[in-house]
Amino acid sequence: MYNFDFEKPSSVADAVAALADEDAQALGGGQTLIPTLKQRLASPSKLVSLTGIADIQGVSSDGGQVSIGGATCHADVAANAGAYPALAALAGNIGDPAVRARGTIGGSLGNNDPSACYPAAALGSGATLVTNAREIAADDYFQGMFTTALDDGEIITAVNFPVPEAANYQKFEQPASRFALVGVFVAKYADGVRVAVTGASEEGVFRWSAAEDALSGDFSADAVPAAPDAEGMIGDMHGTSAYRAHLVAVLTKRAVAACG
Repeated sequence: MYNFDFEKPSSVADAVAALADEDAQALGGGQTLIPTLKQRLASPSKLVSLTGIADIQGVSSDGGQVSIGGATCHADVAANAGAYPALAALAGNIGDPAVRARGTIGGSLGNNDPSACYPAAALGSGATLVTNAREIAADDYFQGMFTTALDDGEIITAVNFPVPEAANYQKFEQPASRFALVGVFVAKYADGVRVAVTGASEEGVFRWSAAEDALSGDFSADAVPAAPDAEGMIGDMHGTSAYRAHLVAVLTKRAVAACG
């Protein structure tokens, strides 16, 4: 690692002020950033830890919505998001116990890894990401691989998930990392079905509109369309683009069946 300054503010306002310094970077649970620093792929002059801000930690539910503070670790989401069982189950299967104890939902969504689980949950749920400056709909937030709508110095303070009538997340894991080789989050709401896919596309998380249209008319595994076009899907040592496209359809069917 390179040398850097470290600050651990206790309020959002102090964190925003610290991040205003040139080349400062926010630090959530550090599950992505710390390995990046160790490999000398990034060299911020200052790390600003968000884990000391009590106001952006915790899980609450009210009026058909689950709200999760941006600095809430995966283990806490798994233990306390019972009002949204599919979300709690997703959080409980991220990484291993050490990762779940340190990694945060805000860090995951801020990084927007193309194989991360939370982006599928947020997009599949039509969640709203709350920052220190504004509210951003999930449909507007994800803008490509490792790219989001966040401005420099903007902090995710909470994520609000509307609770669906039924939902399920299916993940085909890369066994070493437990990231999603492909993951599909299906959520059924009164006004239609949302299907979000992670791990498959070179553009990052996306909504599979053909499946949404079909399932909004007939919410059954038999209604899931054939695999989406493999063009633009990730192809690597773990699986070809055609293989990932096939998995999208298979996992969507499994998620719908599990909702039954």
